[in-house]
Amino acid sequence: MKPENGGPQRGPKNFSALRSPVPGPKNMDAALDQFYQHLSAERGLAALTVAAYAGDLQDFWQYAEARGVAEWGAVSLELLQDYLAALEGRGLSARSRARKLSALRQFFRFLQREEKLRSNPVELLDSPRLPQRLPKVLGEAEVVALLQGPDPTTPRGQRDAALLELLYATGLRVSELVSLTLKQIDLRRGVVRPLGKGSKERVVPMVAAAVEKIVLYLDQGRTQLLKGSQSPYLFVNGRGGPLSRQGFWKILKHYALKQGIGSLSPHTLRHSMATHLLSRGANLRVIQLLLGHADLATTQIYTHLDAARLRQAHEKAHPRS
Repeated sequence: MKPENGGPQRGPKNFSALRSPVPGPKNMDAALDQFYQHLSAERGLAALTVAAYAGDLQDFWQYAEARGVAEWGAVSLELLQDYLAALEGRGLSARSRARKLSALRQFFRFLQREEKLRSNPVELLDSPRLPQRLPKVLGEAEVVALLQGPDPTTPRGQRDAALLELLYATGLRVSELVSLTLKQIDLRRGVVRPLGKGSKERVVPMVAAAVEKIVLYLDQGRTQLLKGSQSPYLFVNGRGGPLSRQGFWKILKHYALKQGIGSLSPHTLRHSMATHLLSRGANLRVIQLLLGHADLATTQIYTHLDAARLRQAHEKAHPRS
């Protein structure tokens, strides 16, 4: 099995490559280039995130051009409403339509801040109503089983044990986890300093089990995986290069199947950690800081998860249920 490949994504340098090869009105595509530069350089968003914005904005741009709109200032509320209706007619889900509208909202706010628009018609639109979709979480016993999956006597097993234990201990995003460098780990203090969205650093404590498994991996497994080469990254693949997000997903899938847990997403341990902390009395504000959420509203989804678990337990145990 080869559960890893590649390295972390880097930011795009040629923003014109994010647009259609067919050139459009210069005052439209120049504004897009400036917005992509803003997302990458000023907000520090990853290449994949910028590309996602570009795909959504390109879709609307083509729709607007087909209706004779040659500048962003000519975009009307009626055109936007027709576009959203067209998306629904194409079979896009409410979540996909909301994502495209969010990209437009961010872009038009940018144009307004840059004084390229007198008014912002996107602000007059309501987002499509989304069904609440709670993330999957593991029970504490399932987490224990997953963490026991790697073989601690092999280099890859030592790496994988450190990976899974660290992720559950800290709740890092997978992109943060695989991008960790040796300088971001402080084993003496038992903390990790990941760079989150917008390149914002935060300090997240580790548990003793995570520190122990990282120490074992650094002393033995990592050296053997590097085979004499050097790397600034904490977690490396079998060729000594940085572990990729796709590589981690394959590792997680392997151990989930091995331990009989079933299909997991890369964020499952992050969600599980937050839910378990909340159920054991952790403050929601503390969980927000640990996860690196800019808005407390994002963290509040875990209160819904905990409430759902309580309701299930109540229905199962109550004599009148």
